[in-house]
Amino acid sequence: MLLRADLNVPLDAGEVTDDYRIRSSLPAMRTLRDLGAQVVVCSHLGRPKGPDPELSMRPVTSTLAKLADFPVVQIDGVVGEDVTAAVRAVPDGTVAVLENTRFEPGETKNDPAVAAGLAAHADCFVLDAFGTAHRSHASTVGVAERLPSAAGPLLAAEIAAFTTLLDEPPRPFVVVLGGAKVADKLGVMRHLLPQVDRLVVGGGMCFTLLAARGIEVGASLVDEDRLEEVGALLDEYGDTIVLPVDVVVADDFAADAGHEIVDVHDIDPGAMGLDIGPRSVDRFAEHIEAARAVFWNGPMGVFEWEAFREGTAGVAAAVAGADAYSVIGGGDSVAAIRMLGRDDEVSHVSTGGGAGLELLEGKTLPGIAALQRWSGATNRRES
Repeated sequence: MLLRADLNVPLDAGEVTDDYRIRSSLPAMRTLRDLGAQVVVCSHLGRPKGPDPELSMRPVTSTLAKLADFPVVQIDGVVGEDVTAAVRAVPDGTVAVLENTRFEPGETKNDPAVAAGLAAHADCFVLDAFGTAHRSHASTVGVAERLPSAAGPLLAAEIAAFTTLLDEPPRPFVVVLGGAKVADKLGVMRHLLPQVDRLVVGGGMCFTLLAARGIEVGASLVDEDRLEEVGALLDEYGDTIVLPVDVVVADDFAADAGHEIVDVHDIDPGAMGLDIGPRSVDRFAEHIEAARAVFWNGPMGVFEWEAFREGTAGVAAAVAGADAYSVIGGGDSVAAIRMLGRDDEVSHVSTGGGAGLELLEGKTLPGIAALQRWSGATNRRES
């Protein structure tokens, strides 16, 4: 059984610094072993353009072996007769982890040779990597076109969570967006604004919206190329969009920079906004706490630095405390809620940022679409 997991975890000096995705992948491995399958796991790690020792799966496999209650071995390769022979030599009950799939240049191009090589390791395929289901890669789409395939438990849970939000979410339905780049979230905004009760916007992206309203935002991050499009959304959905009323500004982009809380109308020309302020937290929390369904993607500020963390912490507390079906997606949002110790207080913590956003944009995810021929299911949402 070939299992496509999402083991793309952060590394520092060859050590895994956050094992959340590894832990999230364990249920699929356990279930398949319990069913008597010989499990072969494949995943990418980082964005190598070919073999790169610094992005080997070995540290990931080592961490997996410590977390698992079953034996785990590393296979030195991704495809080829030698790799298939090594896979077949693995003892029953031992989970084999292939080397980084992106060591094969054809992986990201859905190269038929790479897909066929992966398929040669097994007679069935399970896709459990929601974080890569929006990519048409050999290890997500190509293998599913060659082997009987199914969704794993993590992928099924992700689809169920987003289906709840997309089909008939409990009302009021509030979406909270943050992060640096407004361009990354415009598709979601366009698709969801006609459907949500409130769209709350913080993070670096909020300054493009404030600027589109004619507010001077100083040296804050602004996407000049998106001002016209953002302005049109504000004109049409201004009553739905909730923006900050105060922000934390700094005189430099640094953890120890001098900073103060100011009204959004009082940002000095040289100041840059790095977090939302306390009045904005209260305003956002009022909408979140009144919601029955909440989706949050993107921090409210540079939460990695203590001086600019309060906005994200306040939103996290509101989402965790809301009597609502709550979904958190996006790497930074997940990192923030876990750092704040509130990940057990929400309904669903997603492992896929880009994939979740594409679902909320109404797009079909290629990896899930490739499973249709085996399940008859679809995740397509029409705009």
